[in-house]
Amino acid sequence: MASKSNLSLFTITLLLALLTLLSYATASHPHNKSSSPFEFLEHLKGCHKGDKVKGINDLKKYLEKYGYLKYKNHSHSNDDDFDDLLEEAIKTYQINYHLKSTGTLDGKTVSKMMTPRCGVPDIINGTSSMRSAKKRHHHGSIHTTAHYSFFEGNPKWPSSKYHLTYGFLPNTPSEATGAVARAFATWAGNTHFMFSQSQSYENADLKISFHKGDHGDGYPFDGRGGVLAHAFRPSDGRFHYDADEPWSVGATPGAYDLETVALHEIGHLLGLGHSSVEGAIMAPGIPPGVTRSLHGDDVQGIKALYNV
Repeated sequence: MASKSNLSLFTITLLLALLTLLSYATASHPHNKSSSPFEFLEHLKGCHKGDKVKGINDLKKYLEKYGYLKYKNHSHSNDDDFDDLLEEAIKTYQINYHLKSTGTLDGKTVSKMMTPRCGVPDIINGTSSMRSAKKRHHHGSIHTTAHYSFFEGNPKWPSSKYHLTYGFLPNTPSEATGAVARAFATWAGNTHFMFSQSQSYENADLKISFHKGDHGDGYPFDGRGGVLAHAFRPSDGRFHYDADEPWSVGATPGAYDLETVALHEIGHLLGLGHSSVEGAIMAPGIPPGVTRSLHGDDVQGIKALYNV
């Protein structure tokens, strides 16, 4: 009888030990579970005006962050009610991204919203910057519509300042410095600008650095899979990568190409806003595992902004 009791005690002890190890392994590897800052949107698929669903307030914050939603009176700004203003904001988002403008959070809209992206808003002070600069361009018998955009007030570098220097915060990885240098060379080859690397980060016109979370500029990063990077309008010159993201040189599954993101953020440094052209480098979303280069829309935008 004693041996059976001992055996039972041993079995229970062994099971408890295994459960403890399993619990530790789960806690030590939280990355096994997707934790994208945009993950909450999946749960809201199918929501429409009149719904009250937990998580809609997070959707409101998302749309406020990128310029689509602004409550004058805050009675609904902190609740989970799908109201008229939210419906209009989603319709505007859908128009900007060439989706069917229904105001309903359908699958295609959720998929687009969940795409990792640049942190610069699409709409600034109520003006849809992705649609505000559409112009007709005539090339002989060919007519094209431009979808490039500018920041409010069209800020740009002075005409005498076409040679810009750039610098990296000390200890920036060499893979990143090389990728950013190639991106500057691409912009130089397609515009009137010249770029050269400065050995002094502090004295450079354009400053590139990696940061995590709240890094003191008022626009904290949100961890993996959300905002990849952001940059400021002329002539601020700051360009920040999110150090929490998996970065790569070239197209690598599950990682973001340093050069592609640099091309996009340099566009902001020069004065371009976001473009509604899907293939443009200034399109807001940048999925993992892809590379992009400059599009005709991007080049037209710089030429129009600087009248060259």
